[in-house]
Amino acid sequence: MDILSATILLFLIMDPLGNVPIFLSYLERCENRYRVLARELIMALVVLFLFLFVGEQMLRFLHLEQSSVSLAGAIILFIIALRMIFPVTRQYGDEEEEEEPFLVPLAIPLVAGPSILATLILMASKHPDELGTLSIALLVAWVLSSIILFSATAMQKYLGKNGMIAIERLMGMLLIAIAVQMFLDGIRNFVGTV
Repeated sequence: MDILSATILLFLIMDPLGNVPIFLSYLERCENRYRVLARELIMALVVLFLFLFVGEQMLRFLHLEQSSVSLAGAIILFIIALRMIFPVTRQYGDEEEEEEPFLVPLAIPLVAGPSILATLILMASKHPDELGTLSIALLVAWVLSSIILFSATAMQKYLGKNGMIAIERLMGMLLIAIAVQMFLDGIRNFVGTV
């Protein structure tokens, strides 16, 4: 697996553009918006690297097969993508949070969500000799996501509410395609092992 394709995949699954409206609504009442954002992003990065390096051991400990994690990650990613396209509860500008967020929901599950955690486990188990490459790809995807999230206020001013919602839905459509591909890969892996 090359760095570019891994970085693009991880970046799309992290979905920073789709997360911008949600991050803005959570951070709106925070006095130190950038400090909170930096803290949440660093905690997410720690969780992501933890799953990259010990995720496969967790699978073995729990007696889970790679195909089941792939299918579960695809289903979760598909549901998340559907919620982005057809929002049910939380959308840009809805429901303000009273307290400063800590770990949940910004770090987990918005940045380090179940779909990227499952993807990292799968990538590490499929390419155990390329953990260095995967680490670089993860770090680059995280840096790009961080840049987008730190520039969220400027994006909000430039694009407005409707533009932010349109970006969220566009990213949702891309994630549905990735989820379907993950699901098909999981089925192929399962059928190949039976």
